[in-house]
Amino acid sequence: MSDLTQGTVSANGVDFAYLSAGAADAPLALCLHGFPDTAWTWRHLLPLLAAAGYRAVAPFQRGYAPTSVPADGLYQSGVLGVDDNALHEALGGDDRAVIIGHDWGASGTYAAATLEPHRWSKVVTLAVPTANAVPVAFLTDPEAVKRSWYMFFFQSPLSDLVVPANDLAFVDMLWRDWSPGYDAAADVAHMKAALGDATNLAAALGYYRATLGEGKKDPALDEAQAATQAVPTQPTLYLHGRNDGCISAGSADYMASVVPPHVTVEIIEDCGHFLHLERPDVVNRRIMHFLA
Repeated sequence: MSDLTQGTVSANGVDFAYLSAGAADAPLALCLHGFPDTAWTWRHLLPLLAAAGYRAVAPFQRGYAPTSVPADGLYQSGVLGVDDNALHEALGGDDRAVIIGHDWGASGTYAAATLEPHRWSKVVTLAVPTANAVPVAFLTDPEAVKRSWYMFFFQSPLSDLVVPANDLAFVDMLWRDWSPGYDAAADVAHMKAALGDATNLAAALGYYRATLGEGKKDPALDEAQAATQAVPTQPTLYLHGRNDGCISAGSADYMASVVPPHVTVEIIEDCGHFLHLERPDVVNRRIMHFLA
C-alpha cells in the first residue's frame, strides 16, 4: 500500500523489519501479528492510526522474514513481550504509546504491558485471551482441544515435512479453517514470502515447540512467560470472532467473567480468527473508538 513505509530497527538482539505510517515524532502505536501471518495483517489499521495522530508501526515478528532469525534461538511467547518493550525503546516511544496484538502478538502484548506498564497507556488484543482462559477452555471444553490439534501436531518431526509440502498447503488449510469464507489470498502470499525459507518456517514452528514441547526456554524469561497470561492494569480492549476456528469464543466468554472492569471483552459477529481482516470496518472502528 502506498501509504505504508518500510524500515528496520534493532531491538533485543534482533533486526526487525517493519511497516509504518504516521509522523516519526507522534505517539507510538505498536501492532503485533501472529501465526501464520505477517505485519501486512495491519494494512487496514495502520493508516487509520496515523490519521488519528499516531506513529503506527507493525514489525515482522522474530524469525519472520525480512526480520532476522534470532541468534538466541528463543521463541517462547514471553520473549515477544521483551521484544515489544525493546521496540518501544528503539522507536522512541513514550508513556502515550499504545500496543495492539493479534494471536501470538496478543500473548506478547500481555507480557509487554505487564512487565513495563509505564510504557503503554492502552492495550488492545485480538483472538487470544488472557486470564488463563485458554487452559481453562482445554480442561472444560473438548472442542477447544480439537481446535488446537495443530499445536500438538507441530511437536512432531513429521510436521517438518508436512507443513512446507506443496507450497505450504497446510497453512492454506489453517487460514480456511480459522476464518471460514474469508479470501486470504493476499495474506497467504505475504505469509509465504515470510516463511518460505526453511529457517524462517522452523522459527515459526519454534513458537509452538517452546510452548508445548522441547523448544528452548530461558529461565531468565520466567517472569515474562508468566506475564503472557496476566491481565494488564491499563485500560484494555479484547476482541474475538464469533466463528473463530482456532480458539473458540467460549474462551472469551470465560475471560469476560473473570477480568476486572477496566478490561472490555467483546465478541464480533460473522467473523473468525482473523477478525481484523475479515471485518476491518467493524473491528478497526471499535479499536479507534477505544483509543480515542
